[in-house]
Amino acid sequence: MHASKKQGVGNPVSKGQFIGSHARWNPIRARGVRIAVLMSLLVSLIGCGSISLWGSDDKATAPATLTKFEPRIQIKKIWKRDVGAGAEDLHIKLTPIVHGKTNEKRLFVATPEGEVHAYDAQTGDVLWETDIDMPIRGGPGVGTKAVLVGSNNGKVVALSQNNGRILWQARTSSEVLTMPQEKNGVVIVRTVDGKLFGLEQSGGKHRWLYERSVPVLTLRGTSTPVIVRNLVIAGFDGGQLVALSVEDGRPIWESRIALPRGRSDIERMVDIDGEMVVVGNAIYVATFQGGVAAVDVASGNIFWRRDISSYAGLGVAGDTLYVTDEKSHVWALDRYTGKTLWQHTKLERRNLTAPVGFSPIGFGEYVVVGDFEGYAHILDGKDGRIMARIRVDKRRILTPPIVADDTLYVYGGSGKLMAVGVGE
Repeated sequence: MHASKKQGVGNPVSKGQFIGSHARWNPIRARGVRIAVLMSLLVSLIGCGSISLWGSDDKATAPATLTKFEPRIQIKKIWKRDVGAGAEDLHIKLTPIVHGKTNEKRLFVATPEGEVHAYDAQTGDVLWETDIDMPIRGGPGVGTKAVLVGSNNGKVVALSQNNGRILWQARTSSEVLTMPQEKNGVVIVRTVDGKLFGLEQSGGKHRWLYERSVPVLTLRGTSTPVIVRNLVIAGFDGGQLVALSVEDGRPIWESRIALPRGRSDIERMVDIDGEMVVVGNAIYVATFQGGVAAVDVASGNIFWRRDISSYAGLGVAGDTLYVTDEKSHVWALDRYTGKTLWQHTKLERRNLTAPVGFSPIGFGEYVVVGDFEGYAHILDGKDGRIMARIRVDKRRILTPPIVADDTLYVYGGSGKLMAVGVGE
């Protein structure tokens, strides 16, 4: 087989113009490695299926072995559900989402085979289940009244939050790997061929389209656009960050987070694949083989930048920015300056998720990451020490844990979903 390619068109498209081409794309099964393991990456490019880069007997590239320790906090399982078919073998991130008022929160989760589930977030009770009869690759996202998912063939499906009834379907240009989102009556959808769609909330009609060219080689995945104020901010595989008007898709600013460097296409990959975070007037973004940056939401100007390569992404808690780098080192940075506060290296090469801040009332501030063996690790937010560990699944945790109030929700690669709290 030849190296995988994404295809796209290079210039922004004006409001109302829709290009309906369906780019053929055989996604790379790379998991974000440096040139030090170039041969492993080349095998994954050439081979027809995915391979694990973490099963080597070479001590230089093998994942760190977990060691016993005395837990400093107690973790308790609140509830656990088997959602169904897992997503690990497909290398997709179907992140659950919690939505609703304090005592009426619902947790929505999707499976690769096409099922969307709604649970009571506090008890885990099943509220409804719907099979949309097509493979799901992105979502779920939530709008005013709808749950939104994207499929492998470019369809976007809106379901009622109350009962799971399908409200409408719309077609985009290619596979949707991120959660569709709604703002001001517009549903924002990102596709793998470098396009952003604005769809009407009421029926899915196309309102606007923005698109960019896509590099020859990219990692498998795309970052979810962030909607802040009246802007949708999206990261692209060439290392660009772009802000558009939610209303009509008009470009507002563009910022170059990373420049492709090197002789080969592999060395020049600078994908923005990890999730981005907005806090105040800054958006925090990480690139593979590029860097981590804080960017002004209003102008796109870069406040600061660090040379830390990441494909997993980052999280923010208080005044601290947490980043998982490509070696699965967890960094704590001052989010105002980018200065290093601490670095945790004992989980090296365990294919960690992006870090998530977790601050249960009365129990301090923590940061949580999931790994390739289904463990969730809770680190002290102040110094990075491991405080506790719990195994959610026997397969890899692909999506960052999510936090709602004092509860942590973790979704494993085989479909295990667990709600976790901190106890005495």
